[in-house]
Amino acid sequence: MKANSKYVSKKPDYRGFVVYDEVENNTWQTLIEAQLKIIQGRACDEYLMRLDLLDFPLNRIPQIPEVNKKLQKTTGWSVEPVPALIGFDRFFKLLSERKFPCATFIRAPEELKYLQEPDIFHELFGHCPMLAHPVYADFMQHYGELGVGKTPDIQRLLARFYWFTVEFGLINTSQGLRCYGGGILSSMGETVYALEDPKVRYARFDALNILRTPYRIDIYQPIYYIVHSYESIYNVLKDDFIGLIKKSQSLPEFSALFLKKEQPLEDKGVEFVE
Repeated sequence: MKANSKYVSKKPDYRGFVVYDEVENNTWQTLIEAQLKIIQGRACDEYLMRLDLLDFPLNRIPQIPEVNKKLQKTTGWSVEPVPALIGFDRFFKLLSERKFPCATFIRAPEELKYLQEPDIFHELFGHCPMLAHPVYADFMQHYGELGVGKTPDIQRLLARFYWFTVEFGLINTSQGLRCYGGGILSSMGETVYALEDPKVRYARFDALNILRTPYRIDIYQPIYYIVHSYESIYNVLKDDFIGLIKKSQSLPEFSALFLKKEQPLEDKGVEFVE
């Protein structure tokens, strides 16, 4: 849902290019150099391979037309400049057209480690590599199509599914748990926290459970859902996902794991992975 933002996106010129100043380019360099080290051994191979393919510059913010030239050749996706925050209707419409919305501002230097709003580092570094993965790219387009023209209640639960997969999803691999969610992979702190903090809880991927799991955007997640393949996320969308959303609306939500921090976490009906 659209909300107020203290950041303002920069307007691209007629070529689609944006002028960034030295502080902004230095912020990008600080973020990407730090995160390239952190994600080693923590990001999934599918992400790392396509991060290499996109070959983001280290010393400046990438220009969106440069990114699009590479993305379009692989999966037909492109990045679409947008204001800092957009509404659900435009968000789903863009995804249905294989266009990934991207604000053109970058966070202030004092907010390097955490930012609630999606900036250009989050969108490009966190999300774009997976958009170059064929199955994942098709999943994202289908997800967008499901949200076009739906009621706010349906869109809100589609956003919840997006949160626990596209933003904060983990995948089980032969090397162990790895991150694929853009919200994790663009965060210095959460990339480590999601895999190594003893307080974290893990649950097997279950779309109905995800739709019943509340979340907050201003904290590290207390629970992460684990998939075994990207096909499994895509397939659940093909099998009357709107019907599954309506079923979730008839069931109670799970108790929030983050509301009462002094109390021990309880399963509350979610199947946890030990």
